[in-house]
Amino acid sequence: MPLTCEVVSGDFIEEAVNRIQFSHGNNFTHAILNPPYKKINSHSRYRLLLRQVGIETVNLYSAFVALALALMSPSGQLVAIIPRSFCNGPYYRSFRQFMLERAAIRHIHLFTSRSQAFKDDDVLQENVILMLERDGQPSNVMISTSTDDRFTDLAINGYAFDHIVFPDDRERFIHVPTSPGRNAIEKSPAIQYSLEDIGLQVSTGPVVDFRLKNYLHDMPQPGTVPLLYPSHFRGQRIEWPRDGAKKPNAIRRNVDTEKWLYPTGFYCVVRRLSSKEENRRIVASVVRPNAFANAEMLGFENHLNVFHEGKQGLPEMLAHGLAVFLNTTAVDENFRCFNGHTQVNATDLRLIKYPSRATLMTLGEWAMRCGELTQAMIDEQLESLSA
Repeated sequence: MPLTCEVVSGDFIEEAVNRIQFSHGNNFTHAILNPPYKKINSHSRYRLLLRQVGIETVNLYSAFVALALALMSPSGQLVAIIPRSFCNGPYYRSFRQFMLERAAIRHIHLFTSRSQAFKDDDVLQENVILMLERDGQPSNVMISTSTDDRFTDLAINGYAFDHIVFPDDRERFIHVPTSPGRNAIEKSPAIQYSLEDIGLQVSTGPVVDFRLKNYLHDMPQPGTVPLLYPSHFRGQRIEWPRDGAKKPNAIRRNVDTEKWLYPTGFYCVVRRLSSKEENRRIVASVVRPNAFANAEMLGFENHLNVFHEGKQGLPEMLAHGLAVFLNTTAVDENFRCFNGHTQVNATDLRLIKYPSRATLMTLGEWAMRCGELTQAMIDEQLESLSA
């Protein structure tokens, strides 16, 4: 069959929007994309153009995929190499909904290195090759993995669609399991509760330092309270104040800062950012009030997620139990199924399933009794509670 080619010299977003609006027919059967990676400003011309055809998204790469999908004919196939950030988080929820309403996922290949593909664009997240079928019915999804584009350690498994997008998940997160069968968190009957079920909340640290810089102090002084950054935590140890640190150690307490502060107490905190190729995504620590002398309030900087109970501290055993659970290998592996970038957001932590409050208290009591914990001890204790 002869192949007829047409090279269109123009802006893809403009051209695609015009075709969707005025061509009255989608006749493309195949699409191969390596789209650009760049954020789209919420008030930009591109954002307005995309909204004209019902596409709401925050990055050029997802905009290109959505437009190409809208131009596909029924049963048309689309393949794209893109960063994995669309799989979870609130910013890509509309894009996920748009995609899943119009196509079936047939294959996902995951590059597990965050330093190879897109390395020239400083995209510090895992990347995928995504294959979609326009108007296809959801069925089994092939998942393949390799460290990088040499494919020397290629592994392939098949999964039911409801193992990739959970039927009861309103956020429509896209999970990318890397081993056959359900993971330890999914298999455990003891780990099935939401944070709401156990009476807890998690929030992003409310102190955005550049907005409150006039109230920040390098070291504590009268009229200030402790300000905690991720750098103040070394595993389960708190190093505060840190003399000579690049970050301030204190924030002035007054009418302008009071609403951003928490009462001193026991809290569990999780860093929002993990460094490139770091072994763990979720790193949890316990905040202990005795680390801050007589301070009545605490400031949590924006790069920490804070577990709390109605913006109050937690029972001591619960804070320790929560940190132990979050630091298990099983939780980290489960988290990697739907999160492939450097951020651990409060939204992600809300979607994890947890043990009951009583079980977390038991974990905490054990941790306080044992003192210094190894990873093997933590993982073994979770297995015994899940048995």
